[in-house]
Amino acid sequence: MCKSALHPLICALPKVEQHIHLEGALEPDLLFSLAAKHGIKLLADDAAFTSEQALRDRYLRFTSLDDFLGYYYIGMSVLRESVDFCELAWRYFQRAAKDGVRHAEVFFDPQAHLSRGIDYNTMLQGFVDAKKRAEDELHMSVNIIACFLRHLPVADSLAVFDNADVQASFRDGRVVGIGLDSSENDFPPVMFKEIYDKARDLNVRRTAHAGEEGPAQNIASALDNLGCQRIDHGLRLAEDPVLMKRVADEGFLLTLCPVSNILLRCVPSMKEVPIRKFLDAGVKFSLNSDDPAYFGAYILDTYCAVQEAHNLSVKDWETICTNGIQGSWCSDERKNELMGELRTVISQH
Repeated sequence: MCKSALHPLICALPKVEQHIHLEGALEPDLLFSLAAKHGIKLLADDAAFTSEQALRDRYLRFTSLDDFLGYYYIGMSVLRESVDFCELAWRYFQRAAKDGVRHAEVFFDPQAHLSRGIDYNTMLQGFVDAKKRAEDELHMSVNIIACFLRHLPVADSLAVFDNADVQASFRDGRVVGIGLDSSENDFPPVMFKEIYDKARDLNVRRTAHAGEEGPAQNIASALDNLGCQRIDHGLRLAEDPVLMKRVADEGFLLTLCPVSNILLRCVPSMKEVPIRKFLDAGVKFSLNSDDPAYFGAYILDTYCAVQEAHNLSVKDWETICTNGIQGSWCSDERKNELMGELRTVISQH
């Protein structure tokens, strides 16, 4: 935790999290527990899987996004039953609530589970059950977003999007939006235009990972070709002043994940994350944990790390939280509630 005089404020802020992969909240203890439950043998030739601590230590040594994804997909292989997905999400919601998260917009990867023979409604029901519990017991609001894996054939993503169960989840609001994740290089956003056009026609919300390891051009493509309403990561926006001005002028929100960016070697240190540059340019962004079990930092850890590196002011934090709330996909009524909470916290500090 940070040693800043603003630490009490940072703890008290009503936070929104818009870039959290539920599968990325799979802590090693739950991973090993579910593997034992289902009789799954993890990689015997990888020393990382000899103990929980060995696995945590390995997570600190990712060399790239693809290196991380290898462990990410191995980890999710232990999720088999609806109760597994529910426990995973519920654990995340509990931790997030302790960190002050009041609204969460959570990702999941249907294709990664469908390819293992897991029924769509099995995974989604688990997440929906956890969402309801979070709303009832933790007084959080939650939206669920289905992401498509860009490293798989586009035809596979189209087939999943058109699946009757997936379509039903869009219609009844269990899933409010779509995203695009996995390896960014060699898979430009325009490849997925047909899916995003279909989503727009259904009034499904749209976001995409862009400008994480790939160029700023991918951010422009996600906006222009996919009709994205916000951008996940968007780190490389800082390298394109013209595009940065456009994003600021048009009010698009970036869901920054600074700790993730460091551990995946996108930037060398927290000081290199363009927090100040974006604030000064009027670029709206929220701060998020991405895959907290793999990167060792949940949202309060992330806020504190940013404060330690950038020494933000009370006004800066008010701006960040305001933009996160206003850029959320919850109702206007819920946004007004969260803004009221924010004003109260700011007035007390």
